[in-house]
Amino acid sequence: MHPSLRSSDNRATALSRRSLLKLAAWTAMCSQCARGSAMSLEWLNEGDASVAYETIRSLVRAAIAGGQTSGAVVCIGDSERIALHEAFGFRQIEPRPVPMTRETLFDLASLTKPLATGLSVMKLVEEGALEIDQLAQHYLPSFRGEGKENITLRQLLIHTSGLTPDNALADYLDGQAEAWRRIDQLPLLGEPGTKFRYSDVGFIVLGRIVEAASSLSLDQFARERIHAPSRMSSTGYCPAEEPRGRAVTTERRNGEWIQGEVHDPRAHALGGVAGHAGLFATSGDLATLAQSLLRSWRGEGSLPLKPETLRLMTADNTTPEGHRRGLGWDKQSSYSSNRGTELSEAAFGHGGFTGTSIWIDPEQDLFVIFLGNRLHPDGKGSVNSLAGEIANLASAGRAQESR
Repeated sequence: MHPSLRSSDNRATALSRRSLLKLAAWTAMCSQCARGSAMSLEWLNEGDASVAYETIRSLVRAAIAGGQTSGAVVCIGDSERIALHEAFGFRQIEPRPVPMTRETLFDLASLTKPLATGLSVMKLVEEGALEIDQLAQHYLPSFRGEGKENITLRQLLIHTSGLTPDNALADYLDGQAEAWRRIDQLPLLGEPGTKFRYSDVGFIVLGRIVEAASSLSLDQFARERIHAPSRMSSTGYCPAEEPRGRAVTTERRNGEWIQGEVHDPRAHALGGVAGHAGLFATSGDLATLAQSLLRSWRGEGSLPLKPETLRLMTADNTTPEGHRRGLGWDKQSSYSSNRGTELSEAAFGHGGFTGTSIWIDPEQDLFVIFLGNRLHPDGKGSVNSLAGEIANLASAGRAQESR
């Protein structure tokens, strides 16, 4: 979701803000909620590494106390081990407080782009059903006019297609078929390949391309070909009733609290399944995926992608402005404020509007997952800088371990 957008019912109230600060103070006093359920393995045994992780805990508690997020889960590890996996604060404070746990389900927002759509595109590339530098129109004949017939899959994946960041929400309110028709009619903001414009629309188009190339819906393809083989049992679109009850609560929509339904208004209008947003997952599932990707990157596994496909997906693509993007992943761009400065050049990751981020550094054999709930209750939280600080501290802890 574009940073300037909010759900239609996200007005802060004094009661909400007071409730958040009051419960944050309770979190600081309540060791069970503030410290969460810890899984501390080899990295935290001694020395400076343990200092780094205590600092992380303090930073998260301070962010909760400052009203930047109602709660969070942090998970840090390498290809074989989990070093830190803790829950802090609350997944919901209104209408009643519910503590955060490691099993909490998060609306991943734009993490959907790499973790569902991007991986699905690359799986189809691996199988020969798609080509990265083929024209999008080759797979979607109706996607043409206004210069769109010159857009390639690579340009969609790295946000240089010339498409608008977001088209009008009204374009999505008359059914899916009409939404597709209006996207097909969109004019470009510039010639493909000439400028970086982060575009939700581009990934909506990529989701349609996955469906056209596979003859499966995007959610079905991602579940059957990416997430289930990778043992991500809690990951998917449109959670069923039981996991939905474990999801974070974000803001209000039409007077009701959003829980277990996608926050992004366009994805919601599309039925909860879209290429740019709509995926839900737990921190444990994301850790499982991160470990699989680290092993695949060094040639020791093939899930969810073969090593050569993953290397292609995570290689540098430099935009005209000098941003470094992977195919669906961020590497170093104006959207990398949650990245941290201490990760290596090989690191790839992404952030999400709801307060989520994942970064994977194959050179350090390190992953850093931060899942915050910054939108609850009033939509005014901010966690990007916190996620970046955590990534830096995780890198420092990793460096201490290797000495």
